[in-house]
Amino acid sequence: MSKPNIGFIGLGLMGAAMVNRLLDQGYSVTLMANRSRPNVDAVVARGATEVSTARDVAAASDIVMLCMDTSASVEGRMRGQDGVIAGLQSNAVVIDFGTSLPASTRALGAEVAQAGGDYLDAPLGRTPAHALDGLLNIMAAGDKAAFDKVKPVLEDLGENVFHLGALGAGHTIKLINNFFGMTVANAMAEAFAMADVAEVDRASLYNVMSAGPLHSGMMDFVKAYGVDGDPSMLAFAIKNAAKDVGYYSQMAKDAGVASQIAPGPLGAMTAAVAEGHGDDMVSQMVDFYAGKFSGTAT
Repeated sequence: MSKPNIGFIGLGLMGAAMVNRLLDQGYSVTLMANRSRPNVDAVVARGATEVSTARDVAAASDIVMLCMDTSASVEGRMRGQDGVIAGLQSNAVVIDFGTSLPASTRALGAEVAQAGGDYLDAPLGRTPAHALDGLLNIMAAGDKAAFDKVKPVLEDLGENVFHLGALGAGHTIKLINNFFGMTVANAMAEAFAMADVAEVDRASLYNVMSAGPLHSGMMDFVKAYGVDGDPSMLAFAIKNAAKDVGYYSQMAKDAGVASQIAPGPLGAMTAAVAEGHGDDMVSQMVDFYAGKFSGTAT
């Protein structure tokens, strides 16, 4: 049975790794340049086809995949005379692999359905290195028949592929997951900074905390920088974490409630971004809190 033609928009670190994986698995891939020209050139050299607009990507594809940074970016590529929806084939499936606002996802889903296609949200877990090996965690949601149709492709990209319910459920769960993770990371970062203020050893604090029920992978990631000086264990930029927690807060507002906890980590990370630390990794929030406590923050 022939493989479906894939369209892909958004060749950042994760998207480029996914396209390389698709090429490794024998898929025909059509794409357009968004921001990452070197990544586009590399996969075109491997056999991917480049076109000039999102409409052209959709016209050549049975499945259109987007891996972009914000809901606004996704909406910009989906709508308009040169957008995906304008070129969509009948019965095509569009998959948003980014972390987007659920309300935006549901609105786009209605527009795709009106154009004769199906829309799935499928945010990702794990890293670009996992993507190269087809080992992502994929949190898909949307019409079950459409999910079943594209599931073999998703299984070529992911080790764990979930169907989580109605459209928007994937983004909802991803935002809750990231809110929780970034709250824990910020709490651990401040804990290390408070250890400095109290003149106790950071490693000793970690040894005690990690011996009990507080121990978690996120604690270890922050410890890798706070104690060992290695920020790479949590390869997630502060600006991206702030975006996700901001989306979580917006999701809560859209549901008619207000998060009681999100303002803390969101405010700290937003301030860190404003002070020029947006490209630092989340574990480096230790330095932000330490600077605030010592009065040396920039």
